[in-house]
Amino acid sequence: MISKEFMESICRLLGSDNVLVGNDTAGFVSDWRDRYHGRALCVARPGTTDEVAQLLALCSQHGVRVVPQGGNTGLCGAATPDGTGEQLVVWLGRMNRIREFSETDASVTLEAGCVLEAVQNYASDRGYFFPMSLGAEGSCQIGGNLATNAGGTAVLRYGPMRDLVLGLEVVLPNGAIYDWLTPLRKNTTGYDLKQLFVGAEGTLGIITAATLKVFPAPKVRELAMVTLEGVEQALTLLTQLRRSLGERLLSFEIINWAQVDLVLKHTQGNQWPFAEPAPWCLLIEVTETLDGYDLRGALENELGRALEMALITDAVVATSQVQQNNLWRLRHSVSEANKIAGYGVTHDTAVPLSKQGEFATQVEERLLSEFPDGRVLMVGHIGDGNLHVIHMLDRDAYSPERLAVAAKRIHQIVDQATLNLGGTVSAEHGIGQSNKGRLLASRSAQDLDLMKAIKAVIDPDGRMNPGKIFD
Repeated sequence: MISKEFMESICRLLGSDNVLVGNDTAGFVSDWRDRYHGRALCVARPGTTDEVAQLLALCSQHGVRVVPQGGNTGLCGAATPDGTGEQLVVWLGRMNRIREFSETDASVTLEAGCVLEAVQNYASDRGYFFPMSLGAEGSCQIGGNLATNAGGTAVLRYGPMRDLVLGLEVVLPNGAIYDWLTPLRKNTTGYDLKQLFVGAEGTLGIITAATLKVFPAPKVRELAMVTLEGVEQALTLLTQLRRSLGERLLSFEIINWAQVDLVLKHTQGNQWPFAEPAPWCLLIEVTETLDGYDLRGALENELGRALEMALITDAVVATSQVQQNNLWRLRHSVSEANKIAGYGVTHDTAVPLSKQGEFATQVEERLLSEFPDGRVLMVGHIGDGNLHVIHMLDRDAYSPERLAVAAKRIHQIVDQATLNLGGTVSAEHGIGQSNKGRLLASRSAQDLDLMKAIKAVIDPDGRMNPGKIFD
């Protein structure tokens, strides 16, 4: 039972307006897909790192369990409290200040509650580029991006969030502040402790600030969409573009027709830019930071070559920013469309690039043989090996019990193919609540013992985001 003294203490610390209780917590106790629901003791909204530290120290003293939360846009239930009503949600949205920007260091230091899109715009206004980009960028927060090691559409060129981090500020479960904020790019003084917290999903502590890399803003960006028959053709095209365009290749996103069709049916403002449907399409974005290079011409030459080689069947190159936005909207509308369309059994698979064609073929055949009433959707970042498989089922045709059985079997089919091909069951979405059982099947007992040992040292009472990653 949580004491009255504890509640009074956090109200004094944060101000009663920043401690939400009862109905005011409604927006913080369910996940974005409405798959997970809980109750919160309260929602605490600290405004500074010192307030986070004092809050966690109070939680330590009173044995209160803590669920960190950013924009609450995750897909694995990692930011949702359980149903006991005794977990405290710590929402970081008030901590949204840019602390420092350095052109010399090519870095920005900011607080964890900054919205990703705001960081992109801040860098752009100063002639720089922050490359992390994903569908939820208008509402997801940097702290959540770090806690899940977000990937997004530019991993091919810049890597996931882990590769964009120079330094972190972290508060541990006992309230201790660790300041590892630095723009240093080389540092071999022992273990790289900050990286323990990237991808840890709030189970070790709370990230309160970060120093991140920024890059010179591209002078030119070109975007094309092409149609093609299959994944193997896409991989051949990827190899050719890497040879000819090198690091100018920013994004290489693939979508099958079943997924495009759902986007067109269930979202507003999207249009298919070709006369006929196609089995697959690719979004290809290239950038250039130097003057004088004909990027559009180079891209068009490569696409012409691909047409001659029958790697692709059609292509459009956007001629304006509006057209670029429209093409990207098709890709970024996937999650919204799938949420409306039915019950999607989703996967965040990555396999070696060379195995993606085999993976896609195996999985589609096996899923449709056992669940012919479903639709196999595929979409993802084929340039880095991360292909999302969503088997869409009709909610009305399944009882909750039958749906759970079907989902378990679908996961088994996809995961078996994934692991047989040397892949991973989670490339960028994390483990959260959704994937705990699948984690046990995909990592060795030795790996899991080491993870649990790290957790036991940093969070010995198991109070940070309990029930996530591990039970």
